[in-house]
Amino acid sequence: MGARHRTRGAAAGAALALALTGVLAGCGGDSAEDTARKAESAVGSIASRATEAVESAAAEAERRLGDIQDGVDVKGDVEAGKPVTGSDGRVRSEITVRNTDDTARSFAVQVDFEDSGGRLVDTVIVTVGHVQAGQSATATARSTHDLSGDIRVEIPRAVRY
Repeated sequence: MGARHRTRGAAAGAALALALTGVLAGCGGDSAEDTARKAESAVGSIASRATEAVESAAAEAERRLGDIQDGVDVKGDVEAGKPVTGSDGRVRSEITVRNTDDTARSFAVQVDFEDSGGRLVDTVIVTVGHVQAGQSATATARSTHDLSGDIRVEIPRAVRY
């Protein structure tokens, strides 16, 4: 899963570079102001597609969690730790699950990364396997691409199975 996300991020970066190159190359006789406007428009278009991609990933995560056979919603049994940005630019958060069942269970947790305005900027699913009855376990949620600014972590859905 990680390699695919890195590839998607690299592709988005390459698309941005190509779009900006195309905009700037096509600006031959344009003024600096026109060039800046065209570049801003290209970046806005790419940002819009990136937002749509994140929203699509969140919808896919929700669908996959819904497909878990005999899954029980246990959002209340999951806590997210304070998000920390690593030297690689990726944001990490320790996710703790508590198994309140009477038998060992596994968990799938959707972790949303949001900016300070509450806008979804990334989403991942973290799995924690074979948590013994009455015990807790942790896993690390890691953003799929570099995130900057004040990032918050939300748990919209957690399933025990």
